[in-house]
Amino acid sequence: MSTHTPHHPPVPGHGDHAVPPVRPEYELELAPFTDAPVVRHRSIASRLWQQTWLRKGLILLALALLWELAGRIADNDLLLPTFLQTAQAFWQGLASGELLVRVGTSLKVLLQGYLVGVLAAFALTSLAVSTQLGRDLLSTLTAMFNPLPAIALLPLALLWFGLGDKSLIFVLVHSVLWPLALSTYTGFLSVPNTLRMVGHNYGLRGFRYIFQILVPAALPAILSGLRLGWAFAWRTLIAAELVFGSSSGNGGLGWYIFQNRNELYTDRVFAGLAMVILLGLLVENLVFNTLERVTVRRWGVQK
Repeated sequence: MSTHTPHHPPVPGHGDHAVPPVRPEYELELAPFTDAPVVRHRSIASRLWQQTWLRKGLILLALALLWELAGRIADNDLLLPTFLQTAQAFWQGLASGELLVRVGTSLKVLLQGYLVGVLAAFALTSLAVSTQLGRDLLSTLTAMFNPLPAIALLPLALLWFGLGDKSLIFVLVHSVLWPLALSTYTGFLSVPNTLRMVGHNYGLRGFRYIFQILVPAALPAILSGLRLGWAFAWRTLIAAELVFGSSSGNGGLGWYIFQNRNELYTDRVFAGLAMVILLGLLVENLVFNTLERVTVRRWGVQK
C-alpha cells in the first residue's frame, strides 16, 4: 500500500532551484466610464465663492463693519468718525468737486514723476546688462541711494527747484528709480542661458537683444518692480504734498488731508485717506493685474 506525500513548492531562498509561488489571477469588473457624470455640478454658493471680486468685496465689507463698530464704541467724532460719517464726507467731496480736483492734481504730478523714473530705470539697467562699467555704476548708485528715503531729499529739492511740480517730480523719480532698477536687473540676471544663446545666434545685439530677449523673459520681475515703484511714488507724493501744502497753500490729496486736519474735519481726513486707498486698489486691479493677465499669465511664465 503506497502513501501519497503532498508536494510542497520549495521555499524561496532554500535549495538550488527555488521557484516563487504562483498566485492565481483574477479580474475586477469596473463600472463603465459612461456611468460616471462627465460634468460635476457645483452648488451656486461654491461657484460664487470662486469669484475673486466677491471674496475681496466680502473682506472690504467686514472691514467697513468693524470700522463702524469701532467708531460707535469710541463715540468721538473728532478722534474716530464712523464709516457712515466718512462715506458721507467722501460723497460730499465728490459732489462739490473739491476731492476730484485734488485727485487730478496729484495724479498729474504722479504720472510725470513715475514715467521719468521708469525711463531712467530702464536706461540704467540696459547699460548694466551691456557693459561692465554699467554694472559697476548700477551697483554703486543703488547701494548709495536706495536706502535714502525720498522724502529726505525734499529740502534739497526746494533749494534747487523751489515750490512747484519740479520738486515733487524730483523726489518721485528718486522713489521709483532704484527699486525698479534693482528688480529689472535681477530679472535680467535670471534669464536662462538658452534664451541668451538663441538671441545671439539670431544676431541680436544692443537694444534689440534687450527688448526681444531679456525684457519678455524678465517681465514678471519687471512687473513686480513697477508695482513697487508705483507704491513708493504714491506714498512719497502724499507725504511731500503735506509739506508743500503747509508751505504754498495748494496741492493735491496730501494738502486736502493736511488742511482738513488743521480745521478738525476728521471725517474729511478719513475721506482723503479713503481716496488714496481707493486709487491704489483701482491701479492695482485695473492696470497691473490686467497687464499681468494679458502677458506673463497668457504666456505661461507665471501662474
